[in-house]
Amino acid sequence: MTGNPEPGVQRPRRPRPDQPLRARWDPIADDHENDDQEESRSAFARFVETFGWRAYAIPVLAILTIVLLVATVRGGGDQSEAAATPSDERNAKVSEETHAIGAPTGDIQEDALPSGALPVGGPFTRVGDKDYRVVRGTGKKIGTGGQEYTYTVEVEKGIDPVQYSGDQSFAKLVDTTLANKRSWIGGGNVSFRRVDSGDPDLRITLASTETARELCGYQIKLETSCFYPPEARVTLNEARWVRGASVFAGDDMTYRQYLINHEVGHGIGYEKHRPCEENGALAPIMMQQTFGTANSEILALDPDMKADRSLVCKPNAWPFPG
Repeated sequence: MTGNPEPGVQRPRRPRPDQPLRARWDPIADDHENDDQEESRSAFARFVETFGWRAYAIPVLAILTIVLLVATVRGGGDQSEAAATPSDERNAKVSEETHAIGAPTGDIQEDALPSGALPVGGPFTRVGDKDYRVVRGTGKKIGTGGQEYTYTVEVEKGIDPVQYSGDQSFAKLVDTTLANKRSWIGGGNVSFRRVDSGDPDLRITLASTETARELCGYQIKLETSCFYPPEARVTLNEARWVRGASVFAGDDMTYRQYLINHEVGHGIGYEKHRPCEENGALAPIMMQQTFGTANSEILALDPDMKADRSLVCKPNAWPFPG
């Protein structure tokens, strides 16, 4: 076809047959120019052109999803914490009591409560010297609570250090457990400070089996621990420290943290034990988890406790796990 192009329209010039092709005469060249123009446009404009009204809906849905997730997580955390934290009933004068706090008093044989039987495991000392040594070491105040408890870490003489990995290992776990924000300081009511002399509020003690039985009682024929107010002694039975409890399924570290928190809980005034209050929830720290996390088992130890026998909780080492 011949003729003049329309005014304002410039037809691209093509080389004559006797001329070589020029690099810019390329079917892709126009695409490159379009790409340059596309890149010069804003990313948001391209996004809107691509997705239309959905460009505005997607961010809104993302924000709503985040809000929903946060609400769900907070709701779940509150439920777990509500099931695990101690009640508000606290005896500030528990140190004036003259009997062991926390030890079962029922006349129950081991075979009647199989979940409370001592698991198989390493050796422990049955008879110690009934005298104690203070593990040297002090620390700064931990927690912001207004009521400060000083404590010593002590070990009964006559216990073989190899069985529990030595004094410093025992003291370190006591210190790190109480300093954890999930421990008692998490409630904002109490704080702790480790000392190694004087007259502390609490003597957190690793004791032999026979000494633990003497301080805590042995009406129930199972190894147990307790708080013994006349000596301010948080008594941790070495048999349990070494062997743990069956419901913790071999997780001895978590059980030891539970043991510290539970017995210290008695020492700071939480005298009463608690049952499982929500099926499948974390067990309250003041539940007797050494003997089980099912109410049907715990009620055998405390027949006066009011609880739903069908409820079963999960093991938990912390007063404030949320």
